[in-house]
Amino acid sequence: MINIAIVGAGVWGDTHAAIYKEHPQANPVAVCDKNVNRAKAIAAKYGIEAVYADVEKMLSAGGFDAVSIVTPDHLHADIAVACANAGKHMLIEKPIATTHTDVLRIVQASRRNGVRVMVDLHNRWSPPFAAARAAVENGELGTLRHGYFRLNDIQWVATDMLSWSAQSSILWFLGSHSLDTLQWLFGDEVVRVYSVSSRGVLDAVNVPAPDTYLTTLEFRNGGVAQMENSWITPNGNLCINDIKCAITGDKGAIAIDASSHNLIQQYTQDKAFVPDILVRNQIHGRVKGFAYESIRSFIDCLVADKPFIVSMEDAARATIAILAILESAEKRQPVDVVYDF
Repeated sequence: MINIAIVGAGVWGDTHAAIYKEHPQANPVAVCDKNVNRAKAIAAKYGIEAVYADVEKMLSAGGFDAVSIVTPDHLHADIAVACANAGKHMLIEKPIATTHTDVLRIVQASRRNGVRVMVDLHNRWSPPFAAARAAVENGELGTLRHGYFRLNDIQWVATDMLSWSAQSSILWFLGSHSLDTLQWLFGDEVVRVYSVSSRGVLDAVNVPAPDTYLTTLEFRNGGVAQMENSWITPNGNLCINDIKCAITGDKGAIAIDASSHNLIQQYTQDKAFVPDILVRNQIHGRVKGFAYESIRSFIDCLVADKPFIVSMEDAARATIAILAILESAEKRQPVDVVYDF
């Protein structure tokens, strides 16, 4: 049984608590959030005894083996380093961190203290992408030559869903998934990037953040890919996420449209919409969907002492490559990616 604490009592912190409560080998024992009322609400909902407003106090009290870090992107590092120094294994929501210094701090503290870290880059559990990865591993596509990944959000995510979107970026929120998925499919790491960005739509609604990044990725073994990430898809889009991917090898190709899956559509007198049956859904009152399976996998791998499907190093590579993309977009020139962890 893995006793686990949750730091961050927002929507996704609630999701972690729900999954741990269902898991036969997990026991959520503590919730921590600076907004203690939010922490108390999750604790009451799932029968969790301990509530904290301070991470250090939670770590001093102990009584758990692992921690889920479910805070906004830019707040991961200090919490993760403190947890590593306390000897706690961690599931960190993507990205692992948003600065080069913080990536190194987390990696070094985790290695120094012998703790295990997984980052929740959950696209690796998505059925179409898992099938594509299997086809690549089986040699059905041959050597991958080029790819394309499009992962955009409707404007509502940046303007309403996230209170901290101006302190993040579409590259951290969705680009981390895009980049990790491409590196996973190619079985290779990005060594050079060239990106351009545009802004104006979000600025006009008082969210000071770039709207769109279009990025060319060069892989170490010669493959190339294009990556599109945007936060300005119109709110009338039937799916919050617009996600499409294509990969081509010298023996075959795969095309994925994971936003318009056409499995189910629902209509009223006022609107049409596509219920979520792939990412975050419930079946007979239990949480299902691939964005939940990654969290379950964290517990499964800890209990079985197996490698995580997303390693700390995988996540570190994704962040360092995204930092290079941000630099490239600012300079309007290619940037080499250097992995030094």
